[in-house]
Amino acid sequence: MEMPSYVYIMASGRNGTIYMGSTDDLVRRAYEHRNGVIDGFTKRYGCKILVWYEEHSELAAARLRERQMKEWQRAWKLREIEGMNPEWEDLFDRIALP
Repeated sequence: MEMPSYVYIMASGRNGTIYMGSTDDLVRRAYEHRNGVIDGFTKRYGCKILVWYEEHSELAAARLRERQMKEWQRAWKLREIEGMNPEWEDLFDRIALP
């Protein structure tokens, strides 16, 4: 049985640098980005704010969606963020707190 998986976008701030990824543990992965646990793009560019996510029934589907969305123009990604989160609020507490 597959566990829920997610495509997500981290940002440095409103209309700032964005990073897109996929995971089967959104709370853990967002925490890692927020706290700079892993060296890489998000740590280097300060992408610490979870601004968007989408749930999928399996990791393969989430990864496919991530690959598709990475081909999108930046403006399309920003519209996707603002459709879910018009104020670009950090959604971490929404997913981390029961």
